[in-house]
Amino acid sequence: MTKKTVTPLEIYKVLEQSNCRRCLLPSCLAFAAAVIGGQRKLEDCPLLSAELIAQLSVNLEKRTGNEPEKAEFMEKLLKKIQSLDFREVAAERGGKVEADGDLLSIYSLGKAFQVDRSGVVRSQCHIIPWVEAPLLSYLCYPEHRQISGKWISFREIKGGIDWRGLFKGRCEDPLRRLADSHPRLLADIMDLFMGQEIPGFDADIALVLHPFPHIPILICYQAPDGDLQSDLNIFFDECCGENLHVKSLYTLCAGLVMMFEKIAVNHY
Repeated sequence: MTKKTVTPLEIYKVLEQSNCRRCLLPSCLAFAAAVIGGQRKLEDCPLLSAELIAQLSVNLEKRTGNEPEKAEFMEKLLKKIQSLDFREVAAERGGKVEADGDLLSIYSLGKAFQVDRSGVVRSQCHIIPWVEAPLLSYLCYPEHRQISGKWISFREIKGGIDWRGLFKGRCEDPLRRLADSHPRLLADIMDLFMGQEIPGFDADIALVLHPFPHIPILICYQAPDGDLQSDLNIFFDECCGENLHVKSLYTLCAGLVMMFEKIAVNHY
């Protein structure tokens, strides 16, 4: 049986989130990251039940690298979420408020996600890290612009030049190969994720997706023709660089491509 990787946030969600420091770490999120990194054991939290420890241990895999850095980033986001005016944020960023103002609902690719006052994200579909962290960043980002209708390349986004090679290698090139191998894929993506085909572009398919309400991305695909190789480019509305950090935009697109790869493997 294939293991399902446990993330720091999945551990954090089952903790009491009281930051009691009985594990000798400054916060519950720091403890969750330390468990993933192998510096702490689940049993080091005296408030975790044996049942929860057993459930998490089945899929828990030791990690190294930048997990503590990611946990620190998430901890900052969670603190910002707690200070937000949900009604103001929802009105500005395309969401809506539920549960007497204690729940902010926002759509990602046609699927509803809810964020509570502690920053916990819930949805009827599976919550995955490449959606969760950018979603919280989208809600917390200090600046915000409405959709402009002007499309720009990734390299034109602030900081995009530094990420351009990685973006092409992890996002545009793999998606182009997928579209070449599975001609129905992009059309099926439109149906699955509330995409919209738009005219007026020099491409066989020009498809707009909304990972978040004010983060539209445009996928332009030109199929191979004779000796001409296929081409695929991903563009962003000019507002995207104002509404989300370039690293989060990269994370979103790389996550989308990984999801599309899984769809292709499972359905074609």
